[in-house]
Amino acid sequence: MTSPVFCVEPTQNIADAIRLMLDRKISGVPVTSAQGELVGIITEGDLLRRHELGTTGTRSWLKDLFLSPGRRAEDYVHTHGRKVADVMTDQPVTIEPEAMLADAIDSMTIHHVRRLPVVQNGRVIGILARADVLRALLPLADEAPVATGDEAIRQAVEAALESGLGSGVRELVKVEAYRGAVILSGAVTDERLVTAARVAAENTPGVTSVTNQLIVVAPFAGTSIPAPPF
Repeated sequence: MTSPVFCVEPTQNIADAIRLMLDRKISGVPVTSAQGELVGIITEGDLLRRHELGTTGTRSWLKDLFLSPGRRAEDYVHTHGRKVADVMTDQPVTIEPEAMLADAIDSMTIHHVRRLPVVQNGRVIGILARADVLRALLPLADEAPVATGDEAIRQAVEAALESGLGSGVRELVKVEAYRGAVILSGAVTDERLVTAARVAAENTPGVTSVTNQLIVVAPFAGTSIPAPPF
């Protein structure tokens, strides 16, 4: 997460939030009370539909007919309000500092959000954005391959194929390894399996290169195509 985090208060003008996001090159900021308690979040998305920009959009007469006065008023405040409290998203999705990264990613995916305020005892102590996840991923994605021996590499690639794609796919693919260089051959029934097999091999520690010689053939009902003999 990023800490400390820049915040705005609900009574501030939206111009203050806009300047903060532009100056700090961030796309959203938590909204906190004077006591530091989280009350909402304001993002670029909250400011896209504005009457100043002429982007409030138009509703069809049918949708407008069934729009309640309350909803109409809510939309008006959101597109015309000048205070952060008028525009912000209240009850934002949050995460605790002890939470697993996988839980945070699940929350971002399920709720379609780009950032999660990190809250402890009701107070914002940081924010976890997608950029923070990428920074954590970079050293892992850039790790140098570990030499483990060709036979061990071959077995590891086969295990990765079976774990990721199933034993049925594993039986169709022949794996060879020479000084860390892996060759995949055989026939599969779906073009996507060719790419997935390559990815499985590339993710195996010790693999230095992958030559993908898999071919795609039309499936035949009740027929399996074994890998070429070793």
